[in-house]
Amino acid sequence: QVHLVESGGGLVQAGGSLRLSCARSGRTFSSYAMGWFRQAPGKEREFVAVNRWSGGTTYYADFVKGRFTISRDNAKNTVYLQMNSLKPEDTGVYYCAAARIGVPRDPAAFESWGQGTQVTVSS
Repeated sequence: QVHLVESGGGLVQAGGSLRLSCARSGRTFSSYAMGWFRQAPGKEREFVAVNRWSGGTTYYADFVKGRFTISRDNAKNTVYLQMNSLKPEDTGVYYCAAARIGVPRDPAAFESWGQGTQVTVSS
């Protein structure tokens, strides 16, 4: 199983920025789709962004388009989520995940998950 470790969360004021990182173990990083999800208290986990290196396919949730950017460094086995213009409603635990097949947006399609990193946006 793939081991994922997120970092970079924290407390930021509305309008600010954060960059999340997700380091992945293993030698086949580039062949996996890497995604970001988030979960606010009392809510279900929701899709944020996903990228598959081969083919260059990237999808974003509508509520982050133009504000968040997913990127990856295959040499470092790391995927990033650059978050700009943060809003209080972006608060939650952010998880990265890895999927072997396709470019999914359904959490059930991802086989491996990190432990999550807390993002809190104050108004």
